[in-house]
Amino acid sequence: MIDFWLAAGLLLLVALSFVLVPLLRARREQPEQDRTALNVALYQERLAELNTQQRAGVLTPAQLESGQAEAARELLTDTDGSQTASDVRLGRAVPLAAALLVPVVGLVLYLHYGASDQVELSREFAVPPTSVAQMTARLEQAVQMQPEAVEGIYILGRPYMAQNRPAQAAALFERAASLTGRQPEVLGQWAQALYFAAGKQWSEPIQALTDEALLGDPKEPTSLGLLGIAAFESQRFEQAIGYWERLLATLPDADPARTALQAGIARARSQLASADTPPASRPTPARAGLKVRVTLAPALVAKVQPGDSVFVFARAVSGPPMPLAVKRLTVADLPAQVELADSDAMMPQLKLSNFAEVQLIARISRAGQPTQGEWLARGAPIASDSAAVQQLMIDSPDL
Repeated sequence: MIDFWLAAGLLLLVALSFVLVPLLRARREQPEQDRTALNVALYQERLAELNTQQRAGVLTPAQLESGQAEAARELLTDTDGSQTASDVRLGRAVPLAAALLVPVVGLVLYLHYGASDQVELSREFAVPPTSVAQMTARLEQAVQMQPEAVEGIYILGRPYMAQNRPAQAAALFERAASLTGRQPEVLGQWAQALYFAAGKQWSEPIQALTDEALLGDPKEPTSLGLLGIAAFESQRFEQAIGYWERLLATLPDADPARTALQAGIARARSQLASADTPPASRPTPARAGLKVRVTLAPALVAKVQPGDSVFVFARAVSGPPMPLAVKRLTVADLPAQVELADSDAMMPQLKLSNFAEVQLIARISRAGQPTQGEWLARGAPIASDSAAVQQLMIDSPDL
């Protein structure tokens, strides 16, 4: 902000020059006006002296007339080139008061109508954020300063979803929908946020939003994925397959989400096949679950606080980067043993049982961010149905 205030100061000096320059110029004219007045006084004194001499008989009428003419010529010579004095003089008080009021009034008007906070925010956005929390804080500032800027409102909803704040995200997507004329993409995000905010319970408002989104865009991806999830959870596997296959057809070949969708479709087909198998020969479905014991290295005890968050999660070795199952603890809970199962999935189509190999991770985050922290433990790839208790000791910096 220093260069901004320097520029403002230069502009202020320019403004003051319009007030002070005429004042200084008027001061320079004052001696000239005083000299002219002195010449006129001397002329009048010379005339009086000539008249006195004429009455005393010293001068003849002709000499009087000649002397008066000579005095007039001298007055004209002395006042030649002088400037006419202004009839109206401001004096010192008014210009000086104006010089003081210009910066004060300018500063007051800028603080009221200006946008110094937006200038500072634009500078912050010019520097890449170092964490998700910093990026979220910047977006929150932008939305607060520009409540009608739909782009900022919509973008802020995405990190809210990633941080498991679906209720706040739903409120933002609702605002964005009203500002954009209910665009299908925004409606799909709104429906998804409402679904997770309601604890993954389907409702008529969510159904109405997805129907409206697909009416505007039959390929709207968020709505198709969400409808597939709802159908799968309610054991309507054929409908789930239909929604997910429609979504799969819209994704590029290199999109990492294709792996998760294909796994979800395969599982839905497996459930259909199991439903068609006679009860006597139907196998008991295996329940994916991993037991994890998390401990803290003794060297870190003095470097963490009891209230720091501890996130324990499993991530697919070959698949999407987002966690498949997550448990949240605090440093005060350590050492602790947790179980990660399909019921801990962040999204129903991304479950432990959908992937053969996973990696276990434990992260300490003082800011409460599962994707960014201070200390970390990372396990080797293991089978997602491993029955052995896995050991994780948090002992490494989270770089």
